[in-house]
Amino acid sequence: MSARKARPVSDLQLGADSSGRFLPWALAVMVFLAALALAGALALDGSIDGWRRGVAAKLTVQIADRPDQPMAPRIGRAIAVLHDIPGVKSAVPMPRPAIEALLEPWLGADALQAGGLPLPGLIDVTLDEDSALSVAALAARLQAAVPGAQVDDPKPWLDRLVQLGRLLQSLGGGIVLLVGLAAAAMVIFATRAGLAARRDTIELLHLMGAEDGYIARQFQRHVAGQALRGGVAGIFAALLILAGIQLLASRVGTGLLPGLSLAWWHWLALLVLPLAAAGLAIVTARRTVLGELRRML
Repeated sequence: MSARKARPVSDLQLGADSSGRFLPWALAVMVFLAALALAGALALDGSIDGWRRGVAAKLTVQIADRPDQPMAPRIGRAIAVLHDIPGVKSAVPMPRPAIEALLEPWLGADALQAGGLPLPGLIDVTLDEDSALSVAALAARLQAAVPGAQVDDPKPWLDRLVQLGRLLQSLGGGIVLLVGLAAAAMVIFATRAGLAARRDTIELLHLMGAEDGYIARQFQRHVAGQALRGGVAGIFAALLILAGIQLLASRVGTGLLPGLSLAWWHWLALLVLPLAAAGLAIVTARRTVLGELRRML
């Protein structure tokens, strides 16, 4: 006689309970919301690092257009001054097409192609990473050598932008935590309802020698299956939404909107959410069942 793998026995027939059928749908919504909040927080993390790498050691020198003074010599004098300042790694004039590309989203291509529009001269300045250069002193030297030169330091607004990004990340983490608490509350409600509906059966099982852990394991298996079904449905819907957002952001093409930049481990973290939901449901169901059984009997 061939050996057959034993299947878990369910004396409580939890799958036939219509009161718990809402749980997979509720958990699907919870996982969906948690995935969107977590994706936003992870995308912000990558964006903040990109902002810091790209802007922290950068300055922009702007030289106002003056009809009576040619732009090229003024840019040359400004670059010569910059090269003499300790802490300046490089100073490169920005070509006119690049300046027009920066202004095109704001002014439109027609205004730039019409000609006659006075454009400032821009110099892209890169500082040494460990430089203690005073931006105010640099601006004063430039202004004395080239009247009309201004230094744009992105660090103040970068710091405010990073603070806003960290605040939004904390908000995303808080949303994930609240969603987890709400999911746990739903599992507690469904588990208590199942226990109340099977009180007589549970008392009979106790008379037959069944331990609390045996009853708790049946609820654990049932809730884990429901959580996995709901979690998979929720993460699938969330991934579709995130892919759509990424596609729409990539089509904007003007640089006015940030793209949804997620690393491979970010996507892996999102895919783990259904398993996390199942684990949370198992722990919550077990603790609820054991606590209720101690009060019932």
